[in-house]
Amino acid sequence: MAESELTADLSAEYRLRFGPAAQYRQRVWRTLIDEYFARFVKPTDVVLDLGSGWGEFINQVAARERIAIDMNPDAHTHLAPGVKLLRTDAAAPWPLADGALDCVFTSNFLEHLPDKAAVTRALKEAHRCLRPGGRMICLGPNIRVLHGSYWDFFDHHTPLSDLALKEALELRGFRVHVCIERFLPYTMSSRFQPPLWTLRAYLRLPFAWRFFGGQFLVVGERSSGSARLQPGSDPRGSPGGAQP
Repeated sequence: MAESELTADLSAEYRLRFGPAAQYRQRVWRTLIDEYFARFVKPTDVVLDLGSGWGEFINQVAARERIAIDMNPDAHTHLAPGVKLLRTDAAAPWPLADGALDCVFTSNFLEHLPDKAAVTRALKEAHRCLRPGGRMICLGPNIRVLHGSYWDFFDHHTPLSDLALKEALELRGFRVHVCIERFLPYTMSSRFQPPLWTLRAYLRLPFAWRFFGGQFLVVGERSSGSARLQPGSDPRGSPGGAQP
């Protein structure tokens, strides 16, 4: 597919899928950041949002420097002043120096890459650009939980689970500290918009995640050395994964 056709599809998909709920999604992400994700990001950090879309996360997170990677031709019209947009393929070399970042955040993006080779290249770039001790935060639909409904979105190409992504991060030299099979519900693209107090309550009641969660949360830290997961190692780590 030509790049012009691909970017046109991205623009159309976002308008169709998220346009009617754009303002609500902004408020949802404000709540998610304040109630949960702020624990992983410091105000002094340089943060990159990989597959930033319309900027719901990167526009609102408190950070010293904010960078977005997205191929959507409409992305620049949705990003807040001060957010630097890189219109680049996530699986190609990023125009950033080694160790330039403190945190890479990605939400519902990796499954849109064409194959696992592209996912691996993106993780490799994240590892290169993070400083030692830098964090990669990955949120996305879990194929182990969702089964057939994973494919209800036409642009889902690569099936990923919490354990598969944990192993992929470890193979790239990350130490995974958080691996949650069921975290947030599957999608916010429906027209159902529950009050935000219910989201705040949900985030504070982890036992509810096992009933309603359809997305994994995996957080890795860039190792200072060159350690890699050894062949035959169990990607699950301790039973159930680590909780934050």
